[in-house]
Amino acid sequence: MNQQITLDIIGYVSSPYKEKFAIPRQPGIVSAAKGHIELAGQANNIELVRGLEQFSHLWLMFIFHGTSAQGWKPLVRPPRLGGNKKLGVLATRSTFRPNPVGMSVVKLEDIRVENKSVKLGISGLDLLDQTPIIDIKPYVPYSDALYDASAGFAQESPADSLNISFSSQAKQDLLKFHQAYPELEQLISQVLAQDPRPAYKSGQADDKRYGMHLHQFNILWQMKDLTRAEVIAIEKIAR
Repeated sequence: MNQQITLDIIGYVSSPYKEKFAIPRQPGIVSAAKGHIELAGQANNIELVRGLEQFSHLWLMFIFHGTSAQGWKPLVRPPRLGGNKKLGVLATRSTFRPNPVGMSVVKLEDIRVENKSVKLGISGLDLLDQTPIIDIKPYVPYSDALYDASAGFAQESPADSLNISFSSQAKQDLLKFHQAYPELEQLISQVLAQDPRPAYKSGQADDKRYGMHLHQFNILWQMKDLTRAEVIAIEKIAR
């Protein structure tokens, strides 16, 4: 039996997450994260999405293009377990998999055609910018939402880990960029509330100054105490 198959990329994601650091570990956690899928190649045809507007959410099948070159191991350390306990890779949502394929549920915001390109507006995404999409399916609640399912170590949704504040400089920066990015404050707050630091840092004193790349901005922030992070400044990155 043939051990390999070939898949075509049907589109690419435009996402506010320009680097792996700070991407939420699951979809839907950061509702303010908005982007779009631009269909590509033979899939760039409005007929492919006829009727899709009837559905509020989509399943996306995609390639972990940011980590695929690093290979995989049979055992991984899930962040949800503090990064200390090992589990089999197929018992986790790790990006380091035998086949670098992921799946996410996102909210469908709109379907439009711009400059002859079919674009699907989406929100709640947890995908790196330019993620290749290999399939899109409608989310069907009666079959996809299994309320009697058990989920081991991930049974409960994670609570927000951090309270977020903005310095006077960061507040000025938000005002400066508000017209072009009206949801930037909400996006930053939701991303940081999940504590994007490595799992072993959670609950520890930390005086390091961090940066994260959202949209075209470098968001500078640091921990003020064990449960509060402060955004120091928002710098526009020169293109």
